Amino acid sequence: MAKTSTSTQGLRAAIERSGYYPALVAEAVEAAVGGEPIRSYLVHQETTFDQNEVRRHVTVLVLTGNRFIVSHTDEQAADSTSPTPYATTSTESVKIGRISSVVVSRVVANPEQYKPGTLPREVVLTIGWGAVSRIDLEPAACGDPNCEADHGYTGSSTADDLSLRVSEAGDGPETVRQALVFAQSLSEATADLTR
Repeated sequence: MAKTSTSTQGLRAAIERSGYYPALVAEAVEAAVGGEPIRSYLVHQETTFDQNEVRRHVTVLVLTGNRFIVSHTDEQAADSTSPTPYATTSTESVKIGRISSVVVSRVVANPEQYKPGTLPREVVLTIGWGAVSRIDLEPAACGDPNCEADHGYTGSSTADDLSLRVSEAGDGPETVRQALVFAQSLSEATADLTR
C-alpha cells in the first residue's frame, strides 16, 4: 500500500492502513519529522518470501521543506538472540541539499501504443545522497587486440542509497501513481535549490 499527501493526519492514516505495526512506525516517523510541515509522503509495504518464512517490510518516505526522511521497519522471527519475534525500525533524515540524484525508471507495456498520461506497469524510484555508493570495475583495455599490457581498471561509481520498486500487478495502479507523485515532489524540491 502506498499513499502520498501533505498532512500529518494523512500520513498517520496511511501508516495505519498499511496495517504493519502502525503504532511503532508512526511514532518513529513522527519523531523524525518533528514539527515540520509535510510536503509529500509515500508509505509502501512489501511482503517477501525468504525460504520458509514470510517477511514484511514497510518503507515510509517523507518530504518536508528542508529534509527527506526515510524510515524502514522490518519484522524478525524469534532466533538465538531473541526468544520472541521482534521488529526493528530506523529513520534517516537527509537535508534536501544533499540529495544528488532522483532517478525514476518506468516500465511500460507496448511502448509503440503509449499515450501520454498512461500509468507505467512498474516504477523504480532510486534516490542518492552519498551515504551508499556502488562501484563497478572492470579491466581496462586498449584498441590493440594483440596488446598484453596492463591498462589498469576502469569503472563507474553510482549513488544507490535507496531503491523502491512498485508495480501495478503487485501494488495496484494507485500505488504506482502515488510513487510518481512523490518522485515529482522530491525532484521539484531538489530543483528549487538550484534556482
